[in-house]
Amino acid sequence: MQKDKTPEDDFFGKLSMEDSQGDSQTPAAPARLKSNVYSALVNHMEESGPLLPVEATEATDGLCVFEKLIDLAPVSEGMKTFNACSICHARVLAERFEHPPIYWKNCPYVDFKGG
Repeated sequence: MQKDKTPEDDFFGKLSMEDSQGDSQTPAAPARLKSNVYSALVNHMEESGPLLPVEATEATDGLCVFEKLIDLAPVSEGMKTFNACSICHARVLAERFEHPPIYWKNCPYVDFKGG
């Protein structure tokens, strides 16, 4: 199941391309700032309605270890749209350290870590 691109997808795509091009005149944003901005954006999206269910997230981005746990657990559909990052210690580490000791596959906060 492939979802249509949203304006947010385009925005984050452009943002990641700008960062990955390594323009020496424009320093990359610190990983802590990226993590805080990402958390704030997801919280804002959650306020306007439920997030994508884990099945849809897995189809587009893959799941982190905690989202996979939610997917496998016998929980309600409301829990399937729960923002697992809101209670994950990876978020807390990423928002406070430039190089947090997190290495989980498909964790957005791992992608924000500095080089």
